Amino acid sequence: MNQKELEKYAALALEKGVNIQKGQGLIINAPIEASDLVRTISAKAYGKGAKNVHVEWSDEVLTFLKMKNAPESVLENFPKWKADGLVEMVKDGYSLLTVYGPNPDLLKDVSSDRVAKANKASGEALKTYREFIMNDKTTWSIVAYPQQAWAQKVFPDAEPKEAQSKLWNQIKYITRIDQEDPIKAWDEHNAKLRQAREYLNQKQYKKLHYKGPGTDLSIELVQNHIWHGGSTQSQEGTEFNPNMPTEEVFTMPHKYGVQGTVSSTKPLAYGGNLIENFTLTFENGKVVDFTAEAGEDTLKHLLESDDGAKRLGEVALVPDESPISQSGHIFFNTLYDENASCHLALGKAYPTNIEGGSSLDETQMDTQGVNDSLIHEDFMMGSSELDIDGETHDGQFEPIFRKGSWAIDFNEGSE
Repeated sequence: MNQKELEKYAALALEKGVNIQKGQGLIINAPIEASDLVRTISAKAYGKGAKNVHVEWSDEVLTFLKMKNAPESVLENFPKWKADGLVEMVKDGYSLLTVYGPNPDLLKDVSSDRVAKANKASGEALKTYREFIMNDKTTWSIVAYPQQAWAQKVFPDAEPKEAQSKLWNQIKYITRIDQEDPIKAWDEHNAKLRQAREYLNQKQYKKLHYKGPGTDLSIELVQNHIWHGGSTQSQEGTEFNPNMPTEEVFTMPHKYGVQGTVSSTKPLAYGGNLIENFTLTFENGKVVDFTAEAGEDTLKHLLESDDGAKRLGEVALVPDESPISQSGHIFFNTLYDENASCHLALGKAYPTNIEGGSSLDETQMDTQGVNDSLIHEDFMMGSSELDIDGETHDGQFEPIFRKGSWAIDFNEGSE
């Protein structure tokens, strides 16, 4: 990873990611391993007129030591001063950029109960902070960094430095920074995703029906749902890309309207552990049964996070032609794997996926089928064998996906 590549990546994250504005502050969440990238981003942010860059560093070695050894009373108490500081900054209009690339096996030797307690404490303490993000009250984005442990998980037969180099090459290709003009490439990509979401917003399907190996699922969509994908706008009207990469269009399922069984197609990295080959069975929107070949205890704790954790908050469509899917790699990283296949999310729904969602109170949310939770965890269930039909309000079925690919010609606006 040379300085020229870092410069291009930093410029993309700031311009098409958070779209930092003059006089705005920036929060960066990042591992210490990514210090060169963070310094490059910070320099460019100040060059664009940022008033302050606040970095929240993380160290996986220290995280493991704390999770393994600290008293449970410590894990169950997230520092109030830290949560208050983050809320103060986002209320002041700070953008948030997360540099992401955790070791998916970091906490495999730590009790899943301890991890669950820490995750719950964090979720409760940061609820207001995360609501700012999920309501797009400020701009935010996530980009990946090829940390060594993650790289070796993806390329287990390579030497550490070689694995990082291979993963970095994948990141460059998938985020389009290997192209001569990445900004232009992202503008064109956002335009394609806009076509898909506009088509689906016009259709306003009542339900989606999924059929694939181990999956037979119907998902009711909330009334007046909104499909998003690619770039979006903050409440102040600033365009930004929440995820880099992104290949999805997504909307809101009705919290009480999910029926049937879904099977995962890629591992889910959650809380420093992997959940593999799992199934979820839904009745009236709620998970009533589950299995997992690996990480079943972790899945159990995830589902028990709170009442909303057993219900869906997002449904996302990703064609098998996604460059992440076509890479042939499992990335053991939600940011990348969720953009390789169709996926669903357990937990909190994005209020922006329903008309007027940001102004709904808890009673109105429940009445309209908007799920609420301390968590929002995407899991992958798409493949080249997945078919999806949209059910119209008059009971007609229309093909949306066939064999993992769009069954719609958006250029023609017809099937």
